[in-house]
Amino acid sequence: MDANLKSLEANDQEVFNALKGEERRQKMGIELIPSENYTYPEVLATLGSVFTNKYAEGYPGRRYYGGQKYTDQIENLARDRAKAVFHCEHANVQPLSGSAMNQAVYLGLLAPGDTILAMDLSHGGHLTHGAPVSHMGSLFNFVRYVTNPVDGSIDYDQVRKDALRQPPKLIICGYTSYPRDIEYKKFKEIADEVGAITMADASHFGGLIAGGAMNNPFDFGFDLVTTTTHKSLRGPRGGMVLCKKEFASKIDKSVFPGLQGGPHMNAIAAIAVTLKKAMSEEFKQYARQVLVNATTLADALLERQASLVTGGTDNHMMVVDTVASYGLDGKLAEETLDRVSITTNKQIIPDDPNPPLKPSGIRIGTPAATARGMGAADMLRLAEWIDTCLRAPKDEASLDAIRNDVEDFCQMFPVPGIQVEG
Repeated sequence: MDANLKSLEANDQEVFNALKGEERRQKMGIELIPSENYTYPEVLATLGSVFTNKYAEGYPGRRYYGGQKYTDQIENLARDRAKAVFHCEHANVQPLSGSAMNQAVYLGLLAPGDTILAMDLSHGGHLTHGAPVSHMGSLFNFVRYVTNPVDGSIDYDQVRKDALRQPPKLIICGYTSYPRDIEYKKFKEIADEVGAITMADASHFGGLIAGGAMNNPFDFGFDLVTTTTHKSLRGPRGGMVLCKKEFASKIDKSVFPGLQGGPHMNAIAAIAVTLKKAMSEEFKQYARQVLVNATTLADALLERQASLVTGGTDNHMMVVDTVASYGLDGKLAEETLDRVSITTNKQIIPDDPNPPLKPSGIRIGTPAATARGMGAADMLRLAEWIDTCLRAPKDEASLDAIRNDVEDFCQMFPVPGIQVEG
């Protein structure tokens, strides 16, 4: 244990105990929430570094405080690496989160009341894509497209009709619970037809783009890409706005001073570290393995007669209709799997008749398991455990046995950056 942790243990036992408990939970369980991952030891070290102490309002070369030599170096490094990794002309690495980065785009490029075409939350979109409960949903006129009721895929003909009926200023593609890839060419054609700006919210799959495992929207002429820096990219919690040069000034002004104050320089330093990692062949192999693992797990669940939204996956996640598959709502399915140290999250499905906190499905993803070194053969074992648990959620003896098996299994796959005593 390092000196800082020893000091924490001596001075705040309650926080220390919670921290160590969380470390053990992460080590002894299998993380299958698609939006979660294990970051690198170097990222954890940078997040706890002296950059935490520094205020740096503004941008490199134009700060409002002195003492910015090294913050400027770090931010310029992060921006240059982002441009290299994502093949874009401009990068803003200051957004504090995914929601903030998307809000910065809307507020920087549009006027309140302008129309935005985006994916409906219940069909796989994100809260910031115009859900009525969000502030953005009340500021802008969101037209929300839905998926095909037959197979759950995006209906591009209907997206075009929606765009022609109410021409948007901005068209967004991207998702939080849609298990297929996106046809960027079709979105770009629709946007060009109605004169709209194109934006891809790649928060979930930014790392898979960086690793070359999934298509890059910029290769299809997109104007902007937003992505969080955690999830599949394996960095710190934060966001980036990547764009063409023509939007650079408006985006920068929208992030600061429009939306935020001082950036978190410790996070930006950690983003720089993450992006260097993303340039490596090791990361490219990781990104490819995430997709192999997801396909393997989805196919294994389908073989066990589980019902998956869209019938499978093209990306890192799948959505299981647990009501159709097992007669369980998503809340009970999540709790059952928690019982055996397999972490998922309850998830609404398209046109879900059930409420969000007791929906009809669960969402499963492979980035975190892959980061621990699990491969395709391990996904077959996961599928067996998941299916067995959800078919007999009240069989306590079976659940106890599986929990023991899961925890023994996890001992073979160290969690990056985590050392747990005992």
